[in-house]
Amino acid sequence: MANKISKISESEWEVMKLLWKSNPLSSEDIIHGLSPKHSWSAQTIKTFITRLSNKGVISYKKEGRLYYYFPLFSKEEYIKYENNSFLKRVYDGALDMLLTNFLAEKELSVEELEQLENILKDKKQNKSSD
Repeated sequence: MANKISKISESEWEVMKLLWKSNPLSSEDIIHGLSPKHSWSAQTIKTFITRLSNKGVISYKKEGRLYYYFPLFSKEEYIKYENNSFLKRVYDGALDMLLTNFLAEKELSVEELEQLENILKDKKQNKSSD
C-alpha cells in the first residue's frame, strides 16, 4: 500500500464502489452506473472523477479520445486506511475504548457475539504462538 491515501467524500466513495466492482471504466460508464441511484448531473460526476484523480486515489489510461479510470488502491486497503484514521482521530488510537463504546451502544445478536469471540480467540492464539 502506498504511504499516503487521501480521504474521500461520501459522494466520491460512490464512484469508487463502481471502480472497485469493475474497472477500467470510462466517465460515461461511471455516469450511467451512478445516474439511476443519484440525482447527480453528468458534470457533477465528472467533478468527482477529477477530484479522485487529483487526490491520487484513481488514475486513467487514454485510448483515443476516451479516458478509462481505475483505482490505485483496493477497497480493503482503503477501508483499512479509514479505520485507522477514525481510530486515531476519535479515540487517539485506543482500540479498547472504541470496542468498549461500540459494544456498549450496539445490540449484537448471538451469532455476532460468537463471531467476535472467535476473532478474539484467533488473535489470542496467534499472539501466543509468536
